[in-house]
Amino acid sequence: MSARLNAAQPYALGLFRIVIGLLFTVHGAASLFGVLGGAAGTHGGTIAAGSWPGWYAALIQLVAGTLVLLGLGTRGAALLASGSMAFAYFDVHQQAALWPIQNGGELSVLFCWTFFLLVFTGSGAFGLDRLLASRRVASPEGERTREPITA
Repeated sequence: MSARLNAAQPYALGLFRIVIGLLFTVHGAASLFGVLGGAAGTHGGTIAAGSWPGWYAALIQLVAGTLVLLGLGTRGAALLASGSMAFAYFDVHQQAALWPIQNGGELSVLFCWTFFLLVFTGSGAFGLDRLLASRRVASPEGERTREPITA
């Protein structure tokens, strides 16, 4: 049983990454473009462009979420996303109460730790990172560029 689960691990991780990336991307798109109900607390509206920290957080959600969704630069995008959610929790939510269940910060905490996990696991299957890495290894041009240049 463990061998089969271990063999499926990259695929489960890839699907996990896709779902989390999609949810984060949609959250940013709702805040920036007013789609899918708009930004929280705006009754279908958007966050004012350039407003700190909401607009920048939404931009990070859109860009980092899309990169994670595609599996392109997953580790870096996940680190940025994790940090932005840690900031959101400590700057916005924790002022109201200590525990996430009391201050409404559960989503920030879950996203923070989820993206932190992806920093260490990588993209798993179905990611563009893996596709690009396999092309670099297979291409003969990559071999030539690795040789030192002598004068």
